[in-house]
Amino acid sequence: MKSEEIFFQTYGRKPDGVSFSPYRICPIGAHSDHNLGKITGLAIDKGIHIAFSPKHNGVVEVLSLQFPKRAQWHIAAIPQNRQNDWADYLRGATWALAKEYPLTVGLCGVIEGSLPIGGLSSSAAVILAFLDAICKVNGIKLPPQKMIDIAFSAEKNYVGVNVGTLDQSCEVLSRKDHLLYLDCLDNHYELIPTSPDMKPYQIAIFFSGLEHSLAGSKYNMRVDELRAGVYALQAFAGFQYGKFNQANARDVSFTIYQAYKDKLPLPWAKRCEHWYTEFQRVEAGAEAWRRGDLEEYGRLSFESGWSSIHNWESGAPEQIKLYEIMRETDGIYGGRFSGAGFKGCCMALIDPEKASAIEEHVEREYLTAYPEMKGKYSFHLCRSADGIANQL
Repeated sequence: MKSEEIFFQTYGRKPDGVSFSPYRICPIGAHSDHNLGKITGLAIDKGIHIAFSPKHNGVVEVLSLQFPKRAQWHIAAIPQNRQNDWADYLRGATWALAKEYPLTVGLCGVIEGSLPIGGLSSSAAVILAFLDAICKVNGIKLPPQKMIDIAFSAEKNYVGVNVGTLDQSCEVLSRKDHLLYLDCLDNHYELIPTSPDMKPYQIAIFFSGLEHSLAGSKYNMRVDELRAGVYALQAFAGFQYGKFNQANARDVSFTIYQAYKDKLPLPWAKRCEHWYTEFQRVEAGAEAWRRGDLEEYGRLSFESGWSSIHNWESGAPEQIKLYEIMRETDGIYGGRFSGAGFKGCCMALIDPEKASAIEEHVEREYLTAYPEMKGKYSFHLCRSADGIANQL
């Protein structure tokens, strides 16, 4: 790996360890976890590596192969506010971990991502890979749920993105050749094995060529619009309600939504429509996977993508074009935006025997529509993988 090579070039020795966190895809369940919905997801065999060694003076010194400038801080003097650079996710991880565990050892490390940034939860993956490394040098063993909680706190409470636990859960709990079915209300999850009756599949990633930043996107606004709709539904139904940021769609039934949705301002109603229908798609998708019905699971994933465009109103024009091309490409069972859907990539579940034809067709159609993305657009073929908790 290049991270190990650069570590040796930088420090004149081999790293003491390498931590890895996979990226994830969420074929059904997008824009749901932050309001305690359900999700289905898979970790993939690409992700974030960090080659590292301990620094017993407590200094954290990290170099990224994707971003300029080395980041440095002391574990006993973590900046209390984000610094608005790429390393905020790592500072946030240190900050969240230090709230619960005593830290005495820092580290020097080199971080490498194996795919372009955008849409595969690279922010959660970099937090988790770094968290694993800083725990190892400090002799800390985190249970899986604690690792998820600390990574979640880092991104939400330090970086300031209104995420749920979808990304962290997929990257920690997933198991190769299983679908993660997670209820974000109580963190109960099931790993549904791939049925022997299911058609073979691989995971295709289509990068639009656009860069991606959740904090700078409309992600937080969409979450607030959903909460506003839920808050209003509670009022219309005569429910007692508390603070705005405590409003969750999971606390308001679909029946209540159906009864009062026409009273909502249109943007709020659309956000609610996505959340409630996505909840239903996740439940149906989990059962389809259990039966080995890949065609039905894929259809629901395409439907999820449609709702993200028209109800959640996400998707850069380039991503929407990719999604439209995917829908008309032979051999693609289903797919959607991956990530927040404002920039980044699309993912699809495909017939492995048609991978080459799919790659050629999608690239030709996309670059015909957006020739300026030549050299930036890319295609990657992946498989499901173990999350951090299930790695040997």
